[in-house]
Amino acid sequence: MAKFSLNINGKTKKVDLDPATPMLWVLRDHLNMPGTKFGCGIAQCGACTVHFDGTAVRSCQLPVSAVGKAEITTIEGLSEDASHPVQEAWIEHDVAQCGYCQSGQIMSAAALLRSNPNPSDDDIDNSMSGNICRCGTYLRIKEAIKTASKAK
Repeated sequence: MAKFSLNINGKTKKVDLDPATPMLWVLRDHLNMPGTKFGCGIAQCGACTVHFDGTAVRSCQLPVSAVGKAEITTIEGLSEDASHPVQEAWIEHDVAQCGYCQSGQIMSAAALLRSNPNPSDDDIDNSMSGNICRCGTYLRIKEAIKTASKAK
């Protein structure tokens, strides 16, 4: 076990864990932040996406020992009232069906728009290709990202 002081959603969180513990489980099981979802456990579905210093990463494969002083942002920290442009566009375009993948989709989309405020269709497809939506709302996801890019 080791003690870690983590910067999560702008707040310091302290945990005492095995250094190999994936951030997904740190967030869900130790910090009671269930918005980040477990999907596959092998970084292939994107349900567990969080921001690591603004970059979208799969928390199921990010050991707590690798976080250091980086800022981790989860879906809970994207905005307190669902007012982030991506969240508003998600609602406007009625993207969610079952909703399971949505936090990972939203976090990937927000990271894309942070790095590329005016993405092309190809940029969106390439950036979002690691996020699986079992309900198949990909067209609505793309339209929501386009809408959010105009709102920024």
